[in-house]
Amino acid sequence: MTPPAAALIAQTVAGNGDPTAVLRGAGAAGNARAKHAAQDFEAVFLNQMFQHMFTGIDGEGPFGGGVGVSIWRSFLTEQYAKTFSKAGGIGLADHVYRSLIAHQEARAAAAAH
Repeated sequence: MTPPAAALIAQTVAGNGDPTAVLRGAGAAGNARAKHAAQDFEAVFLNQMFQHMFTGIDGEGPFGGGVGVSIWRSFLTEQYAKTFSKAGGIGLADHVYRSLIAHQEARAAAAAH
């Protein structure tokens, strides 16, 4: 996930950001950016969950132990998360996407009045 998208989503969740900033652009392009941002958000969430799965596991395993195990495990969990998110994930991306679209529509309606 790119840091600007992560920061935007974090600000939006905290109530400090513009939830429609990721959607700026005409129609389908804005929707595609929103969908991508929602999938990235879900991937970050899943990555955190997958990292917790490996907490406390040391020694032998798929990487054979050693100094670099934690680094390679972080790469593994990141790829797991991205793959899960793109394959449909756990439904979080859909909720985030709908929320971004709803905020965009509400903001557009308020601007029209």
